[in-house]
Amino acid sequence: MAKAGEKKDGGLVETIKTIFWALVIAGIFRTLFFQPFWIPSGSMKDTLLIGDFLFVNKMAYGYSRYSCPFSMCPFEGRLLSSEPERGDVVVFRHPVNGSDFIKRLIGMPGDTVQMREGLLYLNGAPVDVKPAGQFEEVYDRQGPMGYYPQCENAPVGEGGTCTKSRYRETLPGGASHNILNLRDGFFSDNTPLFTVPEGHYFFMGDNRDNSQDSRYARANGGVGFVPAENLIGRADRVMFSSAGRSLFFVWTWRPDRFFKKIE
Repeated sequence: MAKAGEKKDGGLVETIKTIFWALVIAGIFRTLFFQPFWIPSGSMKDTLLIGDFLFVNKMAYGYSRYSCPFSMCPFEGRLLSSEPERGDVVVFRHPVNGSDFIKRLIGMPGDTVQMREGLLYLNGAPVDVKPAGQFEEVYDRQGPMGYYPQCENAPVGEGGTCTKSRYRETLPGGASHNILNLRDGFFSDNTPLFTVPEGHYFFMGDNRDNSQDSRYARANGGVGFVPAENLIGRADRVMFSSAGRSLFFVWTWRPDRFFKKIE
């Protein structure tokens, strides 16, 4: 007959084994299939809003050392690599600070990219852009960080309506999405001519005047050209969304964004 102490020890061992294998399975799932990602900033409005929660498809482009937690995959380059498509919304590892960023893929290897008077030029030709009304949101603190949105109609008082001009941009190949404008004549509206090196990509945020992306040099807080190895996966769908500072604030949930496909 087993003693009480032996039963207690056996139960503790089983609990530890259960937790261990649960962590192993979760790690494999996160590494090979889908990685959770939460949107902390407004650089991708109105495609993605602060408080959107999504899963990143890690099978889309294959695997690199950045596919593993803490960049622990023991190899260089990419395995089972697939080429991303222009217009994809991609999560990648920042080449300098090591954080995960999410932006839209604009420039492929060999492309030239330039902004002139707020209009995007790819390989010397302007992309198609059409007015698409205004994007409106409440001027209030957003998300756990409590950031206020930037407004084209600033200054706006607390609780007022914050607006931005919205346009529909269609890239070569047919990918179409919304972009926002905050101001004219900003640095990001007029850039040098960039030529994307082989093995690298050029990314931009949809909230064009509020995004530190490939238009900005790494020395100035931007990402510059992003190496193919740094791609983590493609964002396909918003799973959950909350505008509040806590997920427990049920009244701040955005049910209309649950399971929303990302354009």
